[in-house]
Amino acid sequence: MTENTMQGGPAHTAWVDSWQRSDTLDALRSLLDTSARATPALARRAQLTHTEVAVLEHVMEHVAGPSELAQRLGVTTAAATGIVDRLVARGHVERQSHPSDGRRTIVAATPSGREEVLGHLMPMFMELAQIDSRLTPDEREVVLRFLRDAERAVQRLL
Repeated sequence: MTENTMQGGPAHTAWVDSWQRSDTLDALRSLLDTSARATPALARRAQLTHTEVAVLEHVMEHVAGPSELAQRLGVTTAAATGIVDRLVARGHVERQSHPSDGRRTIVAATPSGREEVLGHLMPMFMELAQIDSRLTPDEREVVLRFLRDAERAVQRLL
């Protein structure tokens, strides 16, 4: 393999030149673009920062410590602690002792934090559930396989 090829030279150029768009790939790209704009829009509506929403959404699914949140957000532990402090002040999250290591702290969403996020997301969730309910089991299997494979492809960028 030549240095030019390793750096995305002619081999990649040939592939890019032969790229064939499809309606499916265009629709997926549009969904990804729209999704990227959804969190900032949610943050504006909830009067939170983008990172505060990201923390709140994460701790609604999985309690986490400040260092895990920092790593997930790509910020320092001190910055993550500041974000958590602001969410605690608004009553959206609370610090709790780690269940197996009392020296550590975890962050968990409160009912008010869940309500803040879910209240804004519920109309979208309801519409998505209606769309899903119109799929046949065979269609749902194809869509699920496509979405999981697409997620794996996108994760390569992370």
